[in-house]
Amino acid sequence: MNQRRLLLQLLPGFLPLFAFIIADELWGTTIGLIVAISSGIIELAWYWIKDRKFDRFILLDTLLIIVLGGVSIVLDNDIFFKLKPALIGVLMCAFMGISVFTPSNILLSMSKRYMKGIELNDLQIQQMTRNMKVLFWLFVGYTLLVFYSVWFMSKEAWAFISGGLFYILFGVYFVFELVKNRISQKKLNQEEWLPLVNDKGEIIGKAPRSICHSNKEYLHPVVHLHVLSSKGELFLQKRPMNTIQPGKWDTAVGGHISFGEDIETGLRREAMEELGIREFNVRLATNYIWESDIERELVFCFITNYNGAITINKEEVVDGKFWSHKEIKTNLTKGIFTPNFEEEYQKLFLNGHSS
Repeated sequence: MNQRRLLLQLLPGFLPLFAFIIADELWGTTIGLIVAISSGIIELAWYWIKDRKFDRFILLDTLLIIVLGGVSIVLDNDIFFKLKPALIGVLMCAFMGISVFTPSNILLSMSKRYMKGIELNDLQIQQMTRNMKVLFWLFVGYTLLVFYSVWFMSKEAWAFISGGLFYILFGVYFVFELVKNRISQKKLNQEEWLPLVNDKGEIIGKAPRSICHSNKEYLHPVVHLHVLSSKGELFLQKRPMNTIQPGKWDTAVGGHISFGEDIETGLRREAMEELGIREFNVRLATNYIWESDIERELVFCFITNYNGAITINKEEVVDGKFWSHKEIKTNLTKGIFTPNFEEEYQKLFLNGHSS
């Protein structure tokens, strides 16, 4: 959507080109160039009347028409004016290349200028950058074709490539992107959406679960609950084979917070879903950022002393049992527990944070 709006801002620059094509067919090249330059000046004046300021990009485009058109009239050769679409293509390739392949995102700054009041989250910026890469190579191919048409093709072929082909080519691309994005959005709407947070736990956005699990840029909150018996033993769950760290033993309860859900509500929901426990008191032991190969989580770690019944949900947990601290210590670093659990156990029970 943002790329479409950005290109629509560039389309007025092609109006003088169409004015030239029509006038050239009716009255010849010289009159065509005069009409094109005049239409550029009128366009610039119109934006001045409407906005009370000169638009930098329209001004640049109009000056380019005047310079190239003026040279064409003096030399009695329209080759310079015919090069205008190609030169615009070169500029766009430069802007996109810098925006995509360097830290300076010029087109993102331009889009924010034209779309004041619209905030782009990280997911939208990432999608915009991917689209810019495709557009960059499209513009490179289109620009090379325009250069070729200037010297080696007929005036009619050049007119089509410089004008109509531009709209056809990018129209097809945007229709394709629109259909693809709607299909993708439909799939994402069926997913659970998770809040995105900063290092302090403050919500800064939201994203689908699948995106959070495939991009370490999206920090999202999760809850862990350590269940201690009256004997001081620690209940652990065995992870299913169709998930991350399959078949390994892990924290008694662990899960994501849904968007719009507070931390304790999410904790109690996960405890009920996985272990069937309802009534329990908790205390927050610590929170920390855990980063794996595929995601980054802000973990809120809770502890409860619980002696009631535990009913394992076989759809989410393969097995579960109480472990003594001696058993856990004996089996650390042997691949029996998840790396996250081992680090968390170190924080809470070996370093005394749980006391």
